[in-house]
Amino acid sequence: MAGKSRLPALVLSPEEEKRLETLQASRSAPVREVERARILLQYRAGNNPSAIQRALGISRVTIYHCLHKALEMGIEAGLKDAFHRPKEPVITVADKAWVVHLACTKPKELGYAAELWTRQSLAIHVRQQARATGHPSLAQAAKATVQRILDEQHLQPHKVTYYLERRDPEFELKMKEVLMVYQEVALQNQAAAGAPAPAAPSVITVSIDEKPGVQAIENTAPDLPPVPQKHSTVGRDHEYKRHGTLSILASLDLHDGHVVARVEERHRSREFVALLKDLDAYYPVAMTIRIILDNHSAHISKETRAYLATRPNRFNYVHTPKHGSWLNLVETLFGKMAHTFLRQIRVKSKAELKERILRGIAEINAVPVVHRWKKFDLLAS
Repeated sequence: MAGKSRLPALVLSPEEEKRLETLQASRSAPVREVERARILLQYRAGNNPSAIQRALGISRVTIYHCLHKALEMGIEAGLKDAFHRPKEPVITVADKAWVVHLACTKPKELGYAAELWTRQSLAIHVRQQARATGHPSLAQAAKATVQRILDEQHLQPHKVTYYLERRDPEFELKMKEVLMVYQEVALQNQAAAGAPAPAAPSVITVSIDEKPGVQAIENTAPDLPPVPQKHSTVGRDHEYKRHGTLSILASLDLHDGHVVARVEERHRSREFVALLKDLDAYYPVAMTIRIILDNHSAHISKETRAYLATRPNRFNYVHTPKHGSWLNLVETLFGKMAHTFLRQIRVKSKAELKERILRGIAEINAVPVVHRWKKFDLLAS
């Protein structure tokens, strides 16, 4: 039987004892604190260090350290390690600043072939140049050391995040013009929804754009259907055959969601004029067709303008700003196509691809959805 400990008894208040009991049963607290809570409770129950060691499998040194601190400074001191730094850090603030400066400099500017650092290449450069630049403490810095320095500043020089430079000096003005059109359309649609017999608007607004590069891809082996309890997905051979690409030219009616579209080999002025002729034939003659579109050369070419001159007062352009394609609501239509009938599509020819696209557009027109712009708070920016 274990003898009595020579250490003084541990006196705990009811609150302290409850805290230790809660801590020893915790699954989220640090393991060291859980172990020390068990040590203190075992000692409080009358067990000496030898008995505690056998019961918990913890070294006697740890047990004595915990008990001494708890008896001298209270249970909080017994649960935690005292912060101490035996000596000043070897890597100074100036050393870290140098590493950060290197990370913010492209390696090609220092004579390397690479455009971006890897963590390994940056660590190698740091070690090679550390003594010559007055940072000898980094002469043996490992990749992990350099990574910790970068993490402190939330730097990832090995990665690229893309952004879009605004190159249109009238970006804000053009953006607000487009948003004002959307707001006007929203009010028109709201008024039409509340009227018992709404009159046809004198101005109809459509959103136009092209989706080039839709690939006609053919399987070289048949797809395999899913098999219950065996294969949960469609099986498809990795190899495929390309038959070229097609372009979708689409007009989205912002009042009723109807789509007027063409599928063409190319998207030049003549294809765009053909789409305008389709719109001219679809809408009543008395209407003005207001078009939201980007600055593609086909939209303002001599050929296009020659056609527009034959239909005076029929079309009204509203241009989105350069690099502002996200302001064009027809992009949401293309997104819908990409996630529905164009997703994983396989065909045997471009003719079949064209037929499938036109069939998908007909399905959209069978149950049209009105696309709405909701972020009118941009008007106040």
